[in-house]
Amino acid sequence: MSTVYLIRHGMTEANEKHLYCGSTDLPLSEAGIAALRELHYDIKSAVFLTSGMQRAEQTLELLFGSVPHRQEPRLREMDFGSFELRGYAELKNDPAYQDWITGDNERKVTPGGESGRQMQQRAFEAFFELYPPAQDTVIVTHGGIISAIMAHLFPQEAKTRYQWQPAPGHGYAITQDHYGPIP
Repeated sequence: MSTVYLIRHGMTEANEKHLYCGSTDLPLSEAGIAALRELHYDIKSAVFLTSGMQRAEQTLELLFGSVPHRQEPRLREMDFGSFELRGYAELKNDPAYQDWITGDNERKVTPGGESGRQMQQRAFEAFFELYPPAQDTVIVTHGGIISAIMAHLFPQEAKTRYQWQPAPGHGYAITQDHYGPIP
């Protein structure tokens, strides 16, 4: 039975500052690089994919070296539109932001961006084209993508996307009948 490993990219400056960052192509921060160098995954042979964004590419390189891999842009984080690289303190009095965070923000589209549902739809299309995999597969992607996939695959857990979101550099190992933190 093959396993899919979903690994969140390492920490960026936007993560450190608690800013919305989806479509902005940021590199890892120095702290993010240092934290990834402390991690060791015992995955020897696999198909490797990334979202193609700098932070995912750098994470793959730091965790697994220069391995052949494919980029899948549909596995990029949600596009937060005009909220990109802005945080709650800056946005809290913005009527468009207040409208987005109240009610069903899974369906509401961020100004100039996309909704959570739109992000999920493209991510699910990409993920389910390869699941279940013929061989072990490592996907280095983003917290929102991972949490959407996990919430969809394991609804019995009754966790929100935010509860499924792994720490930077961490993630889940999924087989057809089990999931858990990456050993």
